[in-house]
Amino acid sequence: MNIWFWTVILSLLPVSELRGGIPFAITNGMPWYTAYILCVLVNTLVAPIAYVFLDTLHKLFYRIGFYRRIFDNFVNKSRLKLQEKVDRWGFWGIAVFVGIPLPVTGAWTGTLGAWVLGINRKKTILAVFAGAAISGTIVTSIVILGIHSFDFLIKHVG
Repeated sequence: MNIWFWTVILSLLPVSELRGGIPFAITNGMPWYTAYILCVLVNTLVAPIAYVFLDTLHKLFYRIGFYRRIFDNFVNKSRLKLQEKVDRWGFWGIAVFVGIPLPVTGAWTGTLGAWVLGINRKKTILAVFAGAAISGTIVTSIVILGIHSFDFLIKHVG
């Protein structure tokens, strides 16, 4: 139960996401396929959770003139700069961005970017799921290969 709890927490945190959840789960004895499915599904939940926070907190902060000016300026610049790419790549752009298991990429950042750029929520959630599946495959493969890469050095008795 403790492994499940911490795996879920790590998969939800913006700092670690499934890049932290999968290695934690596998190195603590959870089968790789269980860790993969659990972490991908939990990491996909980030998109709807982020939308709840963005919708509530943003509405509160948007009442403050200073925040409104900064936000509107940021969104307008971002949309002007990225709109062509968003129109061209849309779903797949978010999916690939979320799917690259590097710092500052992931479900939280992908959802925030999609929200700022006004991309459809359903499309964003599906793209985050696809990206989490891609990232989960990469991370799981690296963990499994890493754990077993030195097996030839271990003498098995019995």
